[in-house]
Amino acid sequence: MPYIEASVRSKQLVAAARSVLSREGVANTSLRAVAAEGGVPLGTLQYVFPSKELLLRAVIEDVVDEIAGVLKDSVQLEDGLEHAIRQGVTRFWSQLVAEQTNLQLMQYELTTYALRTQGQEQIARWQYERYAGIVAQWCQEAAGNAGEICAVPFAQLARVLLAAVDGLIMQHLCDPNEARSREDLDAVIDMLIALAQVRPATQVRTARRP
Repeated sequence: MPYIEASVRSKQLVAAARSVLSREGVANTSLRAVAAEGGVPLGTLQYVFPSKELLLRAVIEDVVDEIAGVLKDSVQLEDGLEHAIRQGVTRFWSQLVAEQTNLQLMQYELTTYALRTQGQEQIARWQYERYAGIVAQWCQEAAGNAGEICAVPFAQLARVLLAAVDGLIMQHLCDPNEARSREDLDAVIDMLIALAQVRPATQVRTARRP
């Protein structure tokens, strides 16, 4: 077998794991199945990812990076927080929900699997911390670039955004109806913008002057 750099091998194995997880589900995915999907001996996989927990963490990180990429590429962050929320959430839905329902199902399974597996509960907590962190940073950058402030902390805005979109995704997975889901998504976006109450920072400074 030709030599492959560790970083390249890791990405290949994570891609193989995502394929198996999406097809078979988290509970039915074994390291042996992932190794077979990646076309490598089990020992090679175990050298890169000694445990299933480490492999699942790498998969989650890969998904987080994909979400971050979609958000980054979806809008010009100089156009403000409201624009970022509208465009970013809409693009996220189009690319990672409507076109990748198995990806969303896999993410829910990763969460429930971790919560039900003794000693791995921290994966679920870490998973949502990573999701919330990337969304909060993205929102803060959009507001900061446009000289805006948000009525609630960005961490809270990110958690509420995740909760609302998560619930809508679950409904869509249970009863797919793209037209209805898009209408509901627009309503969620409007609620998030209302919660944020975006204002120019200059207005706040002016209002505070004696």
